[in-house]
Amino acid sequence: MNHRDHPEACERLAAEYVVGTLKGGARRRFEAWLHGDAALRRTVAEWQARLVPLAEFAPPEAPPARVWQGIERRLQLRAPAKSWRDPLQWWRLLGLASTAVAAVLAGVLVLQEPAPQIDRIATLADERAQVALLVTSDERNGVIAVRVVGQTPVPDDRTLQLWAITQQGTPRSLGILDARGTATFARTDRAVGSDVAALAVSLEPKGGSPNPDAPTGPVLYKGGWVNVN
Repeated sequence: MNHRDHPEACERLAAEYVVGTLKGGARRRFEAWLHGDAALRRTVAEWQARLVPLAEFAPPEAPPARVWQGIERRLQLRAPAKSWRDPLQWWRLLGLASTAVAAVLAGVLVLQEPAPQIDRIATLADERAQVALLVTSDERNGVIAVRVVGQTPVPDDRTLQLWAITQQGTPRSLGILDARGTATFARTDRAVGSDVAALAVSLEPKGGSPNPDAPTGPVLYKGGWVNVN
């Protein structure tokens, strides 16, 4: 099968590769494709930009004891007692162990499912495609959260306001962001309904748009929902 003839399958495999659920032979075959396919590498980079920021929401999790035992076996860290009397050997082993710990922690943050309750995400970017805000939809708890991932300077007399834009181009106000650019709203069809084509953030007077049905200031950031289930 020529993977280039199946763009939808490539998109799905790229997402699974970034999340870490693509395993074994399938993962090795996908990595072989990556070496000779620039378009596929761009697709992986796009999924990394979407999903890796979600590690911010991952709760701290200590790896189970079997992980440490496996590291010790693979790196042969269980040396005879006399080796610990050799300072040079001790520092070498400590360096190996530190490297292994860093690798494990990076894997826990990036490859685990960061927030199983998150069913959709949206990265909102400016006109230069610089991502500024991350919006997540939590289906289980019924909330939408907005977090800053870039620079979002706002004058003291202005407010950022989040909108859902329907496929017909009609804006719906979802709420106002706080001074830090963050907020939490109720998850409703108004925000995640099948007719929602995009999300946008406008710069408004303090307290929000004087027109409840449309932004009055410039639209600074925009992006669309992406399903992660």
